[in-house]
Amino acid sequence: MANHKSALKRIRQNEKRRLHNRYYYKTARNAVKKLRAMTDSNEAAQVLPKVISMVDKLVKRGIIHKNKSANLKSKLMRHVNKLNAATV
Repeated sequence: MANHKSALKRIRQNEKRRLHNRYYYKTARNAVKKLRAMTDSNEAAQVLPKVISMVDKLVKRGIIHKNKSANLKSKLMRHVNKLNAATV
């Protein structure tokens, strides 16, 4: 166990930040899952910008790496484009 006051504070801060980051990451992951499960192209096209925004915010906050977000956004866009192509 930590003996210094600053170390105790650091432990409290780390736990608080961990829970905060976990909330945002889980929320974004759920949004991605819902988007991937969609079969309606119009609905997916409306949700896509919101999900991309969530992923970008994760990168900005340092929760995920920018390359991971780029790969994720690319796959989501491909999914929505496939839905659009299937309906045309």
